[in-house]
Amino acid sequence: MQDAAGVIRQYRDRGYRLSVIMSAMGDTADRLLEMANDVSDEFDGREMDQLLATGEQQSAALLALALKREGIQAQSFTAGQAGFYANGFPMEGRVYRVDPSAVDSAMDAGLVAVVAGFQAINDDGDIITLGRGGADLSAVALAAALGGECHILKDVRGVLSADPKIVKSPIKLDYLSYSECMELSILGAEVLRARSVEVAARYEVPVYVASSFAEEEGTWIVKNNPVSEGLVVKGVVNDDKVAKVVMMGVPDVPGIAGRLFSSMAEKGIGPEMIIQNNMRGGLNDRGFLVKKELLDDTIEVCRNFSRDVEAQGVSFNTEIARVSIVGAGIANHPDVPSRMFNVLAGEGINIDMIAATALAVTCVVASSRADDAVCALHEHFIEEGAV
Repeated sequence: MQDAAGVIRQYRDRGYRLSVIMSAMGDTADRLLEMANDVSDEFDGREMDQLLATGEQQSAALLALALKREGIQAQSFTAGQAGFYANGFPMEGRVYRVDPSAVDSAMDAGLVAVVAGFQAINDDGDIITLGRGGADLSAVALAAALGGECHILKDVRGVLSADPKIVKSPIKLDYLSYSECMELSILGAEVLRARSVEVAARYEVPVYVASSFAEEEGTWIVKNNPVSEGLVVKGVVNDDKVAKVVMMGVPDVPGIAGRLFSSMAEKGIGPEMIIQNNMRGGLNDRGFLVKKELLDDTIEVCRNFSRDVEAQGVSFNTEIARVSIVGAGIANHPDVPSRMFNVLAGEGINIDMIAATALAVTCVVASSRADDAVCALHEHFIEEGAV
Protein backbone atom coordinates (compact mmCIF):
# COMPACT_ATOMS: atom_id res chain seq x y z
CA MET A 1 0.00 0.00 0.00
CA GLN A 2 2.88 2.37 0.77
CA ASP A 3 4.43 1.63 -2.63
CA ALA A 4 1.09 2.32 -4.31
CA ALA A 5 0.82 5.59 -2.41
CA GLY A 6 4.27 6.54 -3.73
CA VAL A 7 3.21 5.86 -7.31
CA ILE A 8 0.08 7.96 -6.82
CA ARG A 9 2.18 10.82 -5.44
CA GLN A 10 4.24 10.73 -8.65
CA TYR A 11 1.07 11.08 -10.73
CA ARG A 12 -0.12 13.95 -8.52
CA ASP A 13 3.21 15.71 -8.95
CA ARG A 14 2.72 15.49 -12.73
CA GLY A 15 -0.56 17.38 -12.44
CA TYR A 16 -3.13 14.61 -12.86
CA ARG A 17 -6.58 14.63 -11.28
CA LEU A 18 -6.73 11.09 -9.95
CA SER A 19 -9.25 8.36 -9.45
CA VAL A 20 -7.75 5.01 -8.47
CA ILE A 21 -9.53 1.67 -8.94
CA MET A 22 -8.42 -1.03 -6.52
CA SER A 23 -8.45 -4.80 -6.90
CA ALA A 24 -8.31 -7.24 -3.98
CA MET A 25 -4.95 -7.98 -2.39
CA GLY A 26 -3.01 -11.12 -3.29
CA ASP A 27 -5.03 -14.31 -2.89
CA THR A 28 -7.96 -12.64 -1.10
CA ALA A 29 -10.54 -13.89 -3.61
CA ASP A 30 -9.28 -17.47 -3.35
CA ARG A 31 -9.38 -17.34 0.45
CA LEU A 32 -12.93 -15.99 0.42
CA LEU A 33 -14.01 -18.78 -1.94
CA GLU A 34 -12.42 -21.37 0.34
CA MET A 35 -14.27 -19.97 3.34
CA ALA A 36 -17.55 -20.06 1.42
CA ASN A 37 -16.97 -23.71 0.53
CA ASP A 38 -16.20 -24.47 4.18
CA VAL A 39 -19.54 -23.16 5.42
CA SER A 40 -21.87 -24.24 2.59
CA ASP A 41 -22.20 -26.96 -0.02
CA GLU A 42 -24.71 -24.98 -2.09
CA PHE A 43 -23.97 -22.15 -4.51
CA ASP A 44 -25.75 -18.88 -3.73
CA GLY A 45 -24.82 -16.26 -6.29
CA ARG A 46 -26.13 -13.26 -4.37
CA GLU A 47 -24.23 -14.13 -1.20
CA MET A 48 -21.07 -14.92 -3.18
CA ASP A 49 -21.21 -11.44 -4.71
CA GLN A 50 -21.68 -9.91 -1.26
CA LEU A 51 -18.67 -11.87 0.00
CA LEU A 52 -16.25 -11.37 -2.89
CA ALA A 53 -16.88 -7.63 -3.06
CA THR A 54 -15.34 -7.20 0.39
CA GLY A 55 -11.83 -7.85 -0.96
CA GLU A 56 -11.82 -4.72 -3.12
CA GLN A 57 -13.52 -2.66 -0.42
CA GLN A 58 -10.70 -3.54 1.99
CA SER A 59 -8.11 -2.47 -0.58
CA ALA A 60 -9.83 0.84 -1.29
CA ALA A 61 -10.13 1.80 2.39
CA LEU A 62 -6.56 0.73 3.17
CA LEU A 63 -5.11 2.71 0.27
CA ALA A 64 -7.08 5.80 1.31
CA LEU A 65 -5.59 5.47 4.80
CA ALA A 66 -2.09 4.99 3.37
CA LEU A 67 -2.47 8.09 1.20
CA LYS A 68 -3.59 10.21 4.13
CA ARG A 69 -0.55 9.05 6.07
CA GLU A 70 1.55 10.39 3.20
CA GLY A 71 -0.23 13.74 3.40
CA ILE A 72 -2.40 13.11 0.32
CA GLN A 73 -6.10 13.74 0.86
CA ALA A 74 -8.17 10.77 -0.30
CA GLN A 75 -11.62 9.25 0.00
CA SER A 76 -12.63 5.64 -0.62
CA PHE A 77 -15.81 4.67 -2.48
CA THR A 78 -17.78 1.46 -2.77
CA ALA A 79 -19.16 0.67 -6.23
CA GLY A 80 -22.57 2.01 -5.24
CA GLN A 81 -21.10 5.27 -3.98
CA ALA A 82 -19.04 5.60 -7.15
CA GLY A 83 -22.07 5.15 -9.41
CA PHE A 84 -21.47 1.74 -11.00
CA TYR A 85 -24.60 -0.12 -12.19
CA ALA A 86 -24.70 -3.58 -13.75
CA ASN A 87 -27.06 -6.44 -14.48
CA GLY A 88 -26.70 -10.08 -15.50
CA PHE A 89 -25.74 -13.29 -13.75
CA PRO A 90 -24.18 -13.35 -10.25
CA MET A 91 -20.37 -13.11 -10.41
CA GLU A 92 -20.63 -12.12 -14.10
CA GLY A 93 -22.27 -8.69 -14.03
CA ARG A 94 -22.33 -6.47 -17.12
CA VAL A 95 -21.92 -2.73 -16.54
CA TYR A 96 -24.71 -0.72 -18.19
CA ARG A 97 -24.19 2.71 -16.60
CA VAL A 98 -21.57 4.68 -14.67
CA ASP A 99 -22.57 7.93 -12.96
CA PRO A 100 -19.20 9.48 -11.99
CA SER A 101 -20.62 12.62 -10.34
CA ALA A 102 -19.55 11.72 -6.77
CA VAL A 103 -16.06 10.70 -7.91
CA ASP A 104 -15.76 13.81 -10.09
CA SER A 105 -16.78 16.04 -7.18
CA ALA A 106 -14.16 14.45 -4.93
CA MET A 107 -11.45 15.05 -7.53
CA ASP A 108 -12.62 18.65 -8.00
CA ALA A 109 -12.12 19.07 -4.25
CA GLY A 110 -8.52 17.96 -4.60
CA LEU A 111 -9.04 14.45 -3.26
CA VAL A 112 -7.78 11.20 -4.73
CA ALA A 113 -10.92 9.11 -5.25
CA VAL A 114 -10.13 5.49 -4.38
CA VAL A 115 -12.82 3.19 -5.80
CA ALA A 116 -13.46 -0.49 -5.09
CA GLY A 117 -13.26 -2.23 -8.47
CA PHE A 118 -14.75 -5.51 -9.69
CA GLN A 119 -18.27 -4.65 -8.51
CA ALA A 120 -21.42 -2.67 -9.18
CA ILE A 121 -25.02 -2.35 -7.97
CA ASN A 122 -27.85 -4.16 -9.76
CA ASP A 123 -31.45 -3.03 -10.27
CA ASP A 124 -32.44 -4.52 -6.90
CA GLY A 125 -29.78 -2.50 -5.11
CA ASP A 126 -27.64 -5.59 -4.43
CA ILE A 127 -23.92 -5.84 -5.08
CA ILE A 128 -23.02 -7.78 -8.23
CA THR A 129 -19.42 -8.60 -9.14
CA LEU A 130 -18.06 -8.31 -12.67
CA GLY A 131 -16.16 -11.57 -13.20
CA ARG A 132 -12.50 -12.15 -13.94
CA GLY A 133 -10.60 -8.99 -14.78
CA GLY A 134 -13.42 -6.96 -13.27
CA ALA A 135 -11.15 -4.39 -11.62
CA ASP A 136 -9.59 -3.50 -14.99
CA LEU A 137 -13.09 -3.27 -16.46
CA SER A 138 -14.08 -0.89 -13.65
CA ALA A 139 -11.05 1.28 -14.37
CA VAL A 140 -11.72 1.53 -18.11
CA ALA A 141 -15.45 2.19 -17.57
CA LEU A 142 -14.76 4.97 -15.06
CA ALA A 143 -12.17 6.53 -17.38
CA ALA A 144 -14.76 6.48 -20.17
CA ALA A 145 -17.36 8.14 -17.93
CA LEU A 146 -14.86 10.81 -16.82
CA GLY A 147 -13.41 11.35 -20.30
CA GLY A 148 -9.86 10.54 -19.19
CA GLU A 149 -6.98 8.15 -19.74
CA CYS A 150 -6.75 4.78 -18.02
CA HIS A 151 -3.35 3.68 -16.67
CA ILE A 152 -3.33 0.06 -15.51
CA LEU A 153 -0.37 -0.84 -13.31
CA LYS A 154 0.41 -4.54 -12.90
CA ASP A 155 3.29 -6.89 -12.10
CA VAL A 156 4.35 -6.93 -15.78
CA ARG A 157 6.24 -4.27 -17.74
CA GLY A 158 3.54 -3.94 -20.41
CA VAL A 159 1.97 -6.17 -23.05
CA LEU A 160 4.51 -8.72 -24.23
CA SER A 161 4.76 -10.60 -27.53
CA ALA A 162 4.35 -13.94 -25.69
CA ASP A 163 3.99 -15.39 -22.22
CA PRO A 164 7.38 -14.95 -20.46
CA LYS A 165 6.77 -18.26 -18.67
CA ILE A 166 6.99 -19.96 -22.07
CA VAL A 167 9.24 -17.77 -24.25
CA LYS A 168 12.61 -16.74 -22.83
CA SER A 169 12.89 -13.31 -24.46
CA PRO A 170 9.48 -11.87 -25.35
CA ILE A 171 9.37 -8.35 -26.76
CA LYS A 172 7.58 -5.57 -24.90
CA LEU A 173 5.19 -3.90 -27.35
CA ASP A 174 5.16 -0.09 -27.32
CA TYR A 175 1.76 0.21 -29.01
CA LEU A 176 -1.20 -2.01 -29.80
CA SER A 177 -4.43 -1.12 -31.53
CA TYR A 178 -7.68 -1.90 -29.75
CA SER A 179 -8.43 -4.59 -32.32
CA GLU A 180 -5.05 -6.30 -31.87
CA CYS A 181 -5.32 -6.22 -28.09
CA MET A 182 -8.88 -7.55 -28.27
CA GLU A 183 -7.77 -10.44 -30.46
CA LEU A 184 -4.89 -11.30 -28.12
CA SER A 185 -7.23 -11.21 -25.12
CA ILE A 186 -9.91 -13.37 -26.72
CA LEU A 187 -7.31 -15.94 -27.79
CA GLY A 188 -5.79 -16.37 -24.33
CA ALA A 189 -3.50 -13.46 -23.38
CA GLU A 190 -4.18 -12.53 -19.75
CA VAL A 191 -2.77 -9.02 -19.35
CA LEU A 192 -6.19 -7.49 -20.13
CA ARG A 193 -9.57 -9.17 -20.46
CA ALA A 194 -11.45 -8.72 -23.72
CA ARG A 195 -14.36 -6.97 -21.98
CA SER A 196 -12.05 -4.19 -20.76
CA VAL A 197 -10.59 -3.69 -24.23
CA GLU A 198 -14.08 -3.66 -25.75
CA VAL A 199 -15.17 -0.80 -23.50
CA ALA A 200 -11.92 1.08 -24.20
CA ALA A 201 -12.45 0.72 -27.94
CA ARG A 202 -16.12 1.70 -27.82
CA TYR A 203 -15.37 4.96 -25.98
CA GLU A 204 -11.85 5.46 -27.38
CA VAL A 205 -10.23 5.46 -23.95
CA PRO A 206 -6.41 5.47 -24.25
CA VAL A 207 -5.16 2.61 -22.05
CA TYR A 208 -1.60 2.44 -20.73
CA VAL A 209 -0.34 -0.84 -19.24
CA ALA A 210 2.88 -0.72 -17.21
CA SER A 211 4.63 -2.11 -14.16
CA SER A 212 3.84 -0.99 -10.63
CA PHE A 213 7.41 -1.75 -9.61
CA ALA A 214 9.75 -0.66 -12.42
CA GLU A 215 10.50 2.71 -14.02
CA GLU A 216 10.07 1.55 -17.59
CA GLU A 217 7.79 2.66 -20.39
CA GLY A 218 4.81 0.36 -20.81
CA THR A 219 2.36 -0.31 -23.64
CA TRP A 220 -0.21 2.10 -25.04
CA ILE A 221 -3.44 0.58 -26.35
CA VAL A 222 -5.06 3.08 -28.70
CA LYS A 223 -7.34 3.33 -31.72
CA ASN A 224 -4.54 3.29 -34.29
CA ASN A 225 -0.86 2.41 -34.01
CA PRO A 226 1.74 4.97 -35.10
CA VAL A 227 2.42 4.57 -38.80
CA SER A 228 4.91 1.76 -39.31
CA GLU A 229 5.55 -1.14 -41.65
CA GLY A 230 7.61 -2.96 -39.07
CA LEU A 231 6.56 -6.00 -37.07
CA VAL A 232 3.37 -7.48 -38.53
CA VAL A 233 2.89 -10.43 -36.18
CA LYS A 234 2.67 -8.69 -32.80
CA GLY A 235 2.09 -11.66 -30.53
CA VAL A 236 1.96 -15.43 -30.17
CA VAL A 237 -0.57 -16.63 -27.63
CA ASN A 238 -1.87 -19.97 -26.44
CA ASP A 239 -4.91 -21.06 -24.45
CA ASP A 240 -5.11 -24.49 -22.83
CA LYS A 241 -8.27 -23.66 -20.86
CA VAL A 242 -10.49 -24.81 -23.72
CA ALA A 243 -12.03 -28.14 -24.75
CA LYS A 244 -13.18 -29.39 -28.14
CA VAL A 245 -16.77 -30.63 -28.53
CA VAL A 246 -18.14 -32.34 -31.64
CA MET A 247 -21.80 -32.96 -32.43
CA MET A 248 -21.71 -35.98 -34.75
CA GLY A 249 -24.14 -36.86 -37.50
CA VAL A 250 -26.40 -33.82 -37.14
CA PRO A 251 -29.26 -33.61 -39.71
CA ASP A 252 -28.35 -31.06 -42.38
CA VAL A 253 -31.55 -29.00 -42.32
CA PRO A 254 -32.17 -25.24 -41.86
CA GLY A 255 -32.49 -24.03 -38.27
CA ILE A 256 -30.54 -26.82 -36.55
CA ALA A 257 -27.49 -24.66 -35.81
CA GLY A 258 -29.63 -21.82 -34.50
CA ARG A 259 -31.49 -24.14 -32.14
CA LEU A 260 -28.30 -25.75 -30.84
CA PHE A 261 -26.42 -22.55 -30.11
CA SER A 262 -29.52 -20.83 -28.71
CA SER A 263 -29.78 -23.68 -26.19
CA MET A 264 -26.15 -23.13 -25.26
CA ALA A 265 -26.59 -19.37 -24.97
CA GLU A 266 -29.43 -19.85 -22.48
CA LYS A 267 -26.88 -21.57 -20.22
CA GLY A 268 -24.35 -18.79 -20.67
CA ILE A 269 -22.15 -20.91 -22.97
CA GLY A 270 -20.31 -19.13 -25.77
CA PRO A 271 -18.85 -21.50 -28.40
CA GLU A 272 -15.73 -20.50 -30.33
CA MET A 273 -14.09 -21.67 -33.58
CA ILE A 274 -17.29 -23.25 -34.90
CA ILE A 275 -16.53 -25.60 -37.80
CA GLN A 276 -18.98 -27.70 -39.81
CA ASN A 277 -17.86 -30.76 -41.81
CA ASN A 278 -20.01 -31.80 -44.74
CA MET A 279 -20.98 -35.46 -44.87
CA ARG A 280 -23.02 -37.61 -47.20
CA GLY A 281 -26.56 -38.70 -46.53
CA GLY A 282 -27.87 -35.37 -45.25
CA LEU A 283 -25.74 -35.40 -42.08
CA ASN A 284 -22.78 -33.35 -40.90
CA ASP A 285 -20.50 -32.90 -37.89
CA ARG A 286 -20.26 -29.61 -35.97
CA GLY A 287 -17.15 -28.98 -33.90
CA PHE A 288 -16.39 -26.03 -31.64
CA LEU A 289 -14.39 -24.97 -28.60
CA VAL A 290 -15.71 -24.01 -25.17
CA LYS A 291 -14.08 -22.97 -21.92
CA LYS A 292 -13.21 -26.04 -19.86
CA GLU A 293 -15.13 -24.65 -16.92
CA LEU A 294 -18.29 -24.81 -19.07
CA LEU A 295 -17.67 -28.29 -20.48
CA ASP A 296 -20.06 -30.22 -18.21
CA ASP A 297 -22.95 -27.87 -19.01
CA THR A 298 -22.05 -27.97 -22.71
CA ILE A 299 -22.08 -31.77 -22.82
CA GLU A 300 -25.45 -31.87 -21.08
CA VAL A 301 -26.96 -29.39 -23.56
CA CYS A 302 -25.46 -31.19 -26.56
CA ARG A 303 -26.57 -34.66 -25.44
CA ASN A 304 -30.13 -33.49 -24.87
CA PHE A 305 -30.11 -31.77 -28.25
CA SER A 306 -28.62 -34.83 -29.91
CA ARG A 307 -31.51 -36.94 -28.67
CA ASP A 308 -34.07 -34.35 -29.78
CA VAL A 309 -32.79 -34.17 -33.39
CA GLU A 310 -31.67 -37.83 -33.60
CA ALA A 311 -28.01 -36.98 -34.15
CA GLN A 312 -25.37 -39.68 -33.81
CA GLY A 313 -23.83 -38.44 -30.55
CA VAL A 314 -21.40 -36.10 -28.83
CA SER A 315 -17.63 -36.38 -28.33
CA PHE A 316 -15.19 -34.13 -26.51
CA ASN A 317 -11.46 -33.69 -25.98
CA THR A 318 -9.87 -31.77 -23.11
CA GLU A 319 -6.23 -32.45 -24.08
CA ILE A 320 -6.02 -29.64 -26.62
CA ALA A 321 -4.87 -26.02 -26.78
CA ARG A 322 -5.21 -23.29 -29.33
CA VAL A 323 -2.13 -21.43 -30.50
CA SER A 324 -2.49 -18.16 -32.40
CA ILE A 325 -0.42 -15.52 -34.11
CA VAL A 326 -1.92 -12.01 -33.98
CA GLY A 327 -1.26 -8.78 -35.86
CA ALA A 328 -3.19 -6.13 -37.79
CA GLY A 329 -1.15 -6.70 -40.97
CA ILE A 330 -1.68 -10.46 -41.24
CA ALA A 331 -4.49 -10.13 -43.80
CA ASN A 332 -2.11 -8.32 -46.17
CA HIS A 333 0.43 -11.15 -46.08
CA PRO A 334 -1.11 -14.26 -47.71
CA ASP A 335 2.03 -16.27 -47.00
CA VAL A 336 1.58 -16.05 -43.23
CA PRO A 337 -0.77 -19.06 -42.80
CA SER A 338 1.46 -21.35 -44.87
CA ARG A 339 4.53 -20.25 -42.91
CA MET A 340 2.73 -20.97 -39.66
CA PHE A 341 1.72 -24.45 -40.80
CA ASN A 342 5.23 -25.19 -42.04
CA VAL A 343 6.78 -24.09 -38.73
CA LEU A 344 4.45 -26.40 -36.81
CA ALA A 345 5.12 -29.24 -39.25
CA GLY A 346 8.85 -28.74 -38.79
CA GLU A 347 8.36 -29.32 -35.04
CA GLY A 348 6.28 -32.45 -35.69
CA ILE A 349 3.14 -30.78 -34.29
CA ASN A 350 -0.14 -31.99 -35.77
CA ILE A 351 -2.98 -29.50 -36.38
CA ASP A 352 -6.49 -30.51 -35.32
CA MET A 353 -8.49 -27.39 -36.28
CA ILE A 354 -7.68 -24.15 -38.13
CA ALA A 355 -9.40 -20.76 -38.08
CA ALA A 356 -8.38 -17.37 -39.47
CA THR A 357 -9.53 -13.77 -39.17
CA ALA A 358 -8.16 -10.53 -40.56
CA LEU A 359 -6.05 -10.24 -37.40
CA ALA A 360 -5.12 -13.79 -36.44
CA VAL A 361 -4.46 -17.35 -37.52
CA THR A 362 -5.29 -20.02 -34.94
CA CYS A 363 -4.42 -23.71 -34.82
CA VAL A 364 -5.71 -26.25 -32.32
CA VAL A 365 -2.95 -28.66 -31.27
CA ALA A 366 -2.36 -31.22 -28.55
CA SER A 367 -1.96 -29.44 -25.20
CA SER A 368 1.29 -31.35 -24.59
CA ARG A 369 2.86 -29.54 -27.60
CA ALA A 370 1.39 -26.07 -27.08
CA ASP A 371 4.50 -24.56 -25.45
CA ASP A 372 6.70 -26.00 -28.23
CA ALA A 373 4.40 -24.42 -30.80
CA VAL A 374 4.51 -21.01 -29.12
CA CYS A 375 8.32 -21.00 -28.91
CA ALA A 376 8.77 -22.06 -32.53
CA LEU A 377 6.26 -19.53 -33.88
CA HIS A 378 7.68 -16.71 -31.75
CA GLU A 379 11.20 -17.45 -32.97
CA HIS A 380 10.12 -17.51 -36.60
CA PHE A 381 7.75 -14.55 -36.76
CA ILE A 382 9.08 -12.20 -34.07
CA GLU A 383 12.64 -12.99 -33.00
CA GLU A 384 13.80 -13.58 -36.57
CA GLY A 385 11.46 -10.91 -37.94
CA ALA A 386 10.28 -13.22 -40.72
CA VAL A 387 7.10 -11.19 -41.19
